[in-house]
Order: sequence, then C-alpha cells, then structure tokens
Amino acid sequence: MADIFQSSQPIYQQLAERLKRQIIRGELSPGDKLPSVRETGIDVSVNPNTVQRTYRELESMQIVETRRGQGTFVTEDELILDSIREEMKAKVITDFVRGMQEMGYSDEEIQSGLTNYLKEKGEENI
Repeated sequence: MADIFQSSQPIYQQLAERLKRQIIRGELSPGDKLPSVRETGIDVSVNPNTVQRTYRELESMQIVETRRGQGTFVTEDELILDSIREEMKAKVITDFVRGMQEMGYSDEEIQSGLTNYLKEKGEENI
C-alpha cells in the first residue's frame, strides 16, 4: 500500500501523526507491538531510516518504548496516552476555529454551526 505524503511537512512527522491517530482511535492499544521498521517502511513505501526516525520521535515523546531484542511497543502509561489525545484534540479544534475565523465567521456563528451540525449528525444516527 503506497501512502501519499504531503510535501509541506517531513514524512517522519506525518508518519508519527498517523501512528498517534491509530493509538487514539484504538487501532493500536497500550502494550501493542508496532511492526518492525522494515515492515512499516515497505507498507508505507518509505526508507526504513525514515521509519526509524519516526519511532525515535515517538519514543522521545514517551508514546512508544523500545525493548532491546523485542521491538517497539505502545506505552501502557494511560496519563501519556490521555495527554496525547487531549493535545491532538486541541490542535484540531484550534485549526478548525482559526480556519473559520479566517473566512470571517464570528465565534457565535462557529459555535452555532457546530451545534447544528452535531445535532443533525445525532439525528442521523437515531
């Protein structure tokens, strides 16, 4: 599966964001072993050195831990995982609000639009 990466951000950062989203969505659970650097490189069509840099970046954030001779695993520290989840939520909200404000919407219009959207979405699921 060849992945498409944006040229505006380094591939290792984009790959790290994807892995963080997989963790937040529960596709990767605490304690799960990540695929090897080589496997991930093949899956996303990037150089294994790029994947290694991604794993090192995630390890520096304490999102994953490398166990010598065993591989790289998602942390089991719920506080770290909750923190990452909240951080990513804040970023998405900030980007959304900033984009709406750049289009000229007031805070009240943004809030009203979001409330209406969530209400309609909820009615669709009933």
